[in-house]
Amino acid sequence: MKKIVLPTDFSENALHAIEYALRLCENVTCVFYLLHTYTPPIYRIDYTLGSPGQMGLPDDHKYSAESSLEKLIGQIRKKFDNPKHTFVSHASFNTLVDEMEDVVQKENIDFVVMGTQGATGAKEILFGSNTVHVMRNMEVPVLAIPSNFGFQLPRHLLFPTDFEVDYGRTDLDFLMWISKLWHSKIHVLHVSSPDGLTLEQENNKAKLEGLMLEHNHESHDLPDQELVSAINSFQETMDISMLAMVKNKHTFFERLFVEPVIKNIGLHSKIPFLVLPYRF
Repeated sequence: MKKIVLPTDFSENALHAIEYALRLCENVTCVFYLLHTYTPPIYRIDYTLGSPGQMGLPDDHKYSAESSLEKLIGQIRKKFDNPKHTFVSHASFNTLVDEMEDVVQKENIDFVVMGTQGATGAKEILFGSNTVHVMRNMEVPVLAIPSNFGFQLPRHLLFPTDFEVDYGRTDLDFLMWISKLWHSKIHVLHVSSPDGLTLEQENNKAKLEGLMLEHNHESHDLPDQELVSAINSFQETMDISMLAMVKNKHTFFERLFVEPVIKNIGLHSKIPFLVLPYRF
């Protein structure tokens, strides 16, 4: 059984991500935690002192959030009606990342699925700020779903790497799980450097190849070029339906959020983006 957190701000983008998760796991027994966090626009004195309930005051925000979550669960059950799926609503006065970290730890969550944008849907933003914070802070896999991506069976998974990652510290289990679940092929993509691989990179490459032995995969070494361009062109020629990267602060993943040029390319806007945790 899988335990999955589905954060929602009740936007269309969040609903789209939830529906993607339900279809991705349609043949899997799952407990889905629909999580919503809220912060009142004005911090009342009862919030600074403690729970409003302790003072006998109605917490309108909490009631509203819980009601909206139950309504959402009803809509989901009506549309999908999957006996393998169970839903738990969770509303909290907290920041999204803090609450998700708490739920992930307490409930032994396997992974998170969320939209790439929030209610504002600002197209010029690479990722919504909540998505960025979740990706950087979660210790479980995070799968971000673009609002304009219609569900496709994930037959081809793209895994770019510069072999700077020690795969003994990387949790690739989720990527392998999807591959087995949907009989997907993992495409390991590396853009060669004129200087070749260092000894450490060679060791990491050998370790990754060992982990991939029992899985349907293919390795691709491309000539030296900008990685974003390589990913974009490769995913179009191979009909890639999911992009996966390891969250390592020393690799290309981190540069996604600091290099302005990336924002003009829209790397991840076409397909779901899976971020895998790294144990430092």
